[in-house]
Amino acid sequence: MIRLVFCLRRKAGMSLAEFQDYWLEQHAPLVAGFATDLNILRYVQTHTLEDPGNEAAQQARGAMEPHYDGVAELWWSTEAELEAAMQSEAGQAAGTALLEDEGRFIDLPESPLWFAYEYPQVNPVPENVVAKVKSNVVRVFFPLRHQARISEDAARHYWLTQHGPIVRSHAEATGMLCYRQVHRANSPLDQALQESRGTKVESYLGHAEAWIDRGSAPATAEARLANQTFIEDEHNFIDMQRSTIWFGKEHTIIDRR
Repeated sequence: MIRLVFCLRRKAGMSLAEFQDYWLEQHAPLVAGFATDLNILRYVQTHTLEDPGNEAAQQARGAMEPHYDGVAELWWSTEAELEAAMQSEAGQAAGTALLEDEGRFIDLPESPLWFAYEYPQVNPVPENVVAKVKSNVVRVFFPLRHQARISEDAARHYWLTQHGPIVRSHAEATGMLCYRQVHRANSPLDQALQESRGTKVESYLGHAEAWIDRGSAPATAEARLANQTFIEDEHNFIDMQRSTIWFGKEHTIIDRR
């Protein structure tokens, strides 16, 4: 499947609570109403938590960008099906309506969006781990950009073949429930969505996502060493000053997989 990743910053003058309430209570039903017209298979909102863990995760990595207020993600079976839905008369009307509503609560120029493909690394079967509001599970969201000294292809290769195995090897020690790498697809469809929203922020190389149960995550020396190992290796390919990380809770709006 192909996934749209849309990192959101709220409009000036809105509190985080006001932004997230409008997004969930007003915008989500609008998207759900267009699910058939746009052939959306899945739609998830991840709402950023006001949590000291955000700052701690960033400080552990050095200076980073401010985290976002949330991320919207939508899935389609294939890029061809996505393109067909977007080009249909009904799909274009839906896109216009959604964009109009986005402008009511999202700072669109400061909210980057791109299409991506996911690469599971630590994946439960069935894939049913969700950071629900009333649970101890949180989702870690880590949009990253690679260092200028290495090429995009080299960064992707390192992320997949070097960093991925390191995380997998320590997953049990840290109590990690799920870990995926989600790499930007470099789709030609990106440009139209970005131009329509006046996007100013450069897309990320992709993002890492992980789910952790805070109620049972081990606070051991082995777990601390594992997290230190993760961060040390991240510095081999990630430009931390142009990346960010935060914790969030998920709201699944559409799931027709």
